[in-house]
Amino acid sequence: MSTLKRICVYCGSGPGSDLAFVAAARAFGAILADNRIGLVYGGGSVGLMGELANAVLDRGGDVLGIIPTFLENREHANKRAGVIVTRDMHERKQRMFDEADAFVALPGGVGTLEEVVEQMTWAQLGRHQKPILLANIERFWDPLCALLDHMEELQFIRPGLAVNYLVAERVDDILPMLRKAMERVAEQDKAMQPSVAGRI
Repeated sequence: MSTLKRICVYCGSGPGSDLAFVAAARAFGAILADNRIGLVYGGGSVGLMGELANAVLDRGGDVLGIIPTFLENREHANKRAGVIVTRDMHERKQRMFDEADAFVALPGGVGTLEEVVEQMTWAQLGRHQKPILLANIERFWDPLCALLDHMEELQFIRPGLAVNYLVAERVDDILPMLRKAMERVAEQDKAMQPSVAGRI
C-alpha cells in the first residue's frame, strides 16, 4: 500500500466567476495542511492557484511550486512557497508528476484541463497508477465526465483502455477517496521509469 505524502493540484490561474471555487481552493488547502500532506502545484500566486497555496502556507503546511521560466512573471511566482523553476512546460509537468502521489483537478481553464487529461492518458496507457480525482465543485467537471462517457459509448475508449478517475462533489470527500484508492497502489507502481518518461 502506498502512502499519501504529496498531492499535485491542478487549478486555474484565475478565480473564476463563482465564489464557491475560491472557497473550495482555500478549504482544500487547509485540509492538506491540517493532515500534513504537501501540496505540489503550478507555482503561481494568483487565481485559484494562489488561494490554494496560501491557504496551505497560512496553516504551516508544505508547498512546492513548479513553474517554467516564461510564466514566472505572468503567474507571479509565489515567493512564500518553495519554488522550482523549469526550462519549459514539459519539464514542469514531469517534475510535478515525480513529486506527487496523487492528482486533483479543481476548476480551471484549458491548461488545467490539459494537465489532468494528460495524467488520465498516462494512466490509461499503463505508465502509472497514481489516483486522479476531479473536484467537481458546483458540477464544474460534469461536461468532461459526460464527454468521457460519450467516448466510451462510441468505443473510442475501448475495453481494456478504461479511463479511471474519481469524482468528489465535496472538498471534504477528496482525501478519504484518495486514501482508499491508494490502498490498491503498490509503492513501486507509482513511479514512472526514466526510459518511459523519455518516450512520452
